[in-house]
Amino acid sequence: MEFHEAREFRELRRLQEPDQSPKLVLQGVMPMYPGLYAKTTPDKAAVISAGSGEEISYAELDARSNRLAQLCWAEGMRPGDHMAVFLENHPRYFEVVWAAMRSGLYLTTVNRYLTAEEAAYIVADCGARLLVSSHALRDVAARIPALAPGCRHLLMMDGAADGFDAYEQAVAEHKPEPLAEEPLGELMLYSSGTTGRPKGIARPLSGRKTADGLTLNRMLGPLFGIDESSVYLSPAPLYHSAPIGWTMATQSLGGTVVMMEHFDAHAALRALEEHAITHSQWVPTMFTRMLKLPADERERFSFPQHRVAVHAAAPCPRAVKEQMFEWWGPILHEYYGGTELNGLTYIGPEEWLAHPGSVGRSTLGTLHICNEEGAELPTREPGVVYFERERRVFEYHNDPEKTRSSEHSRHPTWTTLGDVGYLDEEGFLYLTDRISFMIVSGGVNIYPQEIEDALIVHPKVADVAVVGVPNAEFGEEVKAVVQPMEGVDAGDALAEELMLYSREHLAAFKCPRSIDFESELPRLPTGKLYKRLLKDRYWGKQGSRIV
Repeated sequence: MEFHEAREFRELRRLQEPDQSPKLVLQGVMPMYPGLYAKTTPDKAAVISAGSGEEISYAELDARSNRLAQLCWAEGMRPGDHMAVFLENHPRYFEVVWAAMRSGLYLTTVNRYLTAEEAAYIVADCGARLLVSSHALRDVAARIPALAPGCRHLLMMDGAADGFDAYEQAVAEHKPEPLAEEPLGELMLYSSGTTGRPKGIARPLSGRKTADGLTLNRMLGPLFGIDESSVYLSPAPLYHSAPIGWTMATQSLGGTVVMMEHFDAHAALRALEEHAITHSQWVPTMFTRMLKLPADERERFSFPQHRVAVHAAAPCPRAVKEQMFEWWGPILHEYYGGTELNGLTYIGPEEWLAHPGSVGRSTLGTLHICNEEGAELPTREPGVVYFERERRVFEYHNDPEKTRSSEHSRHPTWTTLGDVGYLDEEGFLYLTDRISFMIVSGGVNIYPQEIEDALIVHPKVADVAVVGVPNAEFGEEVKAVVQPMEGVDAGDALAEELMLYSREHLAAFKCPRSIDFESELPRLPTGKLYKRLLKDRYWGKQGSRIV
């Protein structure tokens, strides 16, 4: 089954092409970049730290990013070279990002929760010539230089550990003026590494100038209404693709970013109210945690300016999203795509209410649903989700085999992120699970996501993961690993209650055969669950590590 992009988005895709007319620029379709707002609204906040209240104006962001760009140029870095940033959610994160973007450099954002060995692998693999870190991460950062000796320029904010130069002193020696030429840089982000070492997702430099704006801006402006009046709440780690991409786009369009240092359900609601947030983006686990706050705690906050709440990164259980609609109203928007940007789907509030459970129709690329042999499948039959583009738009850095594995066997411009789903008669996509998570029990395919979606709404369940574990007769059987709500006893009585609950909501063959309890499931702050770590315990694999 194939389905071409929705008609209403064809004009949007046309606007994404580089040959924009002056008329479109005047109408605001062509975005700009922070240097423009340093001239027109210099005192406006480009970023506000939700926790500390620290603000950085557009004038400050412009001057600071110029100084770092000048430093990079003085160190001999030229368009196409790489720099890396290993920071917590820090207000000065954005000057590092924009220094790379306005210098034609590749920027790799490194997961701040990695070990020294894991972080150094990424710094070395991407070929970074300059690394920026902070004193808060000094214990890990200080070990990176010895493990990634090719990175010669090392800067640290808020105090310098051995081997690093003081960031503030280094950039102060350079002019706060833009480079003579400002070719647009690019992000080279790394996959999460749930099935092995993370891989860099490389795209060619666009050849455009920084003032032409980011490609993502051209979608977020028309589709979500982000502009200079927007106040965007980012509750997730900035090293992840969606948070860094959307915050950069918001600043390119002249809005204000409110950055949370880390997600907390209560603090997120307070930020929505205190900062009069207009736009926000979430992952489903954040919805779940906010919904499970006491009702009186949730209802004490009011945020009438909040008009667009976007979610992505993982499928949202239908019951959870329905509860969010009841609470926040029809402002929930959803998209499906990956850092690879090989394709994208979108669904707005009204469409979702008419097609509950869908992640939308294609806005970028043509969708194909195929079986394991590569044959296209009919409507409503689940298979591997492929996006077709006119050409390949990404590759996995230093890993041609992984690049080839993402391609369709007969159509190399059809690529997959490894998800399983199906299309309905109108071309709406419904995801069922990841290929690697599917459980095969007695020859029957069982998708854990459906079971997880049923169990997560139980009032005593804080988090849940469903995995396949060994079974001598059937090959695999279904096991649920549950994180109980705080104060709930994790014992036989709860296990039996959840087993009965699952039988009420699921077909018998899908119900867990057993339930284990954990005090906390292995999730990153991005909401991504490292299910491989859970599976390895039951399959006898020792020493498994997140890398």
